[in-house]
Amino acid sequence: MRFTISKNGKGYLLGAIAASTYGLNPLFTLPLYAEGMNADSVLGYRYGIATVLLAVIMWFTRRTFRMTRPQVPLMILFALLFAVSSLLLFESFRYMDAGVASTILFIYPVIVAVINALFYHERISVVTMTSIILAGVGIICLYGGDGESTLNPTGTMLVLIAAFAYAVYMVAINRTAVRNIPSVTMTFYSVAIGQFVFWTRILISGDLSPIEGTLSWVCILSIAIFPTVVSLIAMAIAIHNVGSTVTAILGALEPVTALLIGVLVFGERLGFSGVVGVLMVLTAVMLLVVAKPLLRVMRQLWISVHHRILI
Repeated sequence: MRFTISKNGKGYLLGAIAASTYGLNPLFTLPLYAEGMNADSVLGYRYGIATVLLAVIMWFTRRTFRMTRPQVPLMILFALLFAVSSLLLFESFRYMDAGVASTILFIYPVIVAVINALFYHERISVVTMTSIILAGVGIICLYGGDGESTLNPTGTMLVLIAAFAYAVYMVAINRTAVRNIPSVTMTFYSVAIGQFVFWTRILISGDLSPIEGTLSWVCILSIAIFPTVVSLIAMAIAIHNVGSTVTAILGALEPVTALLIGVLVFGERLGFSGVVGVLMVLTAVMLLVVAKPLLRVMRQLWISVHHRILI
């Protein structure tokens, strides 16, 4: 018996994988920061190694590096946009708690939904809006339980711009000519072009942190593979299958993964509000995944019952 998975099912699964692997960032980044490595160096190594890994994968699997002439300027623009989003988020950590920044960043699914509604006339369903609200409130519960963190104007502005840039990137790779670029190829150019942002900053500042010790190498390679190569490829395929709005909402699994890593690996405490937040995010994701199939089954059941009554 051959097991098959629908296009939507594949999109939901890969969207969850993209979010969960991206949520591994703290697991590999915090030890590097503890070793004294700065954000530009972490991002520079991360994108640089990911570029090499993707090039090797594409070479051995005979994937094309080719783009059409109209796709080239768009790919450059969107790749730089994605890199700037990463940089601004990391910079916001200098002004506010990372958890608070992550909470504000989750405004991006709303921005994605609004962009799709305004410019592409995509209808925002009740299920989609309910999932966005549940996930948003859940993430506020994850990071807003202690009441001690405060908003810094500079940090808030940085993370809001990062959220907007990330949202535009997600919509753009699904709504423009770059949509026709294969997912692995698109990911390759996203990191290959984007790394110039970080290496330019490193060259200007002259502040490059060396990779020293086995642990640092393991963390650098891991952050290049899982939250970068795996996450970006999975996200690109998910967007192609279920759209940018749904993929963005599935991104709520990112902070849940990060929180669980904090509890299980770094010994952080998970309070009542954290448990409530996790349950709300999981409910939002499950609602998004099962609502349409469930409504379809109920509709078919109603038609069947109605038909029998008429007979």
